[in-house]
Amino acid sequence: MESTKTIARINNVSILLIENGEKLVPIRPICQALGIDEESQRKKINNDDFLSSTAVLSTAVGADKKEREMVCLPFMYVFGWLFTINPKNVKPEAQEAVAKYRNECYTVLFKHFTDQSEFLEYKQAALEQQVDEVERIRTDFKNTKVKLDMARKVLNQVKEMTFDDWQSNNRQLKIEFPTQDALAELVD
Repeated sequence: MESTKTIARINNVSILLIENGEKLVPIRPICQALGIDEESQRKKINNDDFLSSTAVLSTAVGADKKEREMVCLPFMYVFGWLFTINPKNVKPEAQEAVAKYRNECYTVLFKHFTDQSEFLEYKQAALEQQVDEVERIRTDFKNTKVKLDMARKVLNQVKEMTFDDWQSNNRQLKIEFPTQDALAELVD
């Protein structure tokens, strides 16, 4: 079953969407709203290798409430066709909107084709930063492990110290605590 609904209004003209298993948009109301010649747009669509293969004739209700066959484009291709319309060729009151639309299209296309490379640049910078951080932490860990091993060695010396050792050392604990310089040499 075919149904029609308004998807936008341009210069008080309803832009229609015809649903008959496929979403189609008649170009006539858009041409009327923008003040461009419908026949030249049909020719432009027919001369376009891609758009000509997607355009179809479909019955739609016109502004005068009468059913007419109109050239329609699938909904997903209307935006590309609109992008081809030069703002200089539309009604003066529609020129700013058409120019703004084209600028938005340029922006969307730019982002689509450059976002991945921008992502890869950011990812590469983040990877390099994280590799540096991992290396710094690994070095800190290695140094801390050396210090921990030395501290355990001293701890074991203290544990193994006997009363006799203490007495034979003139009642002193003789434990070899490594100096900072000695630890630095072990780490390097």
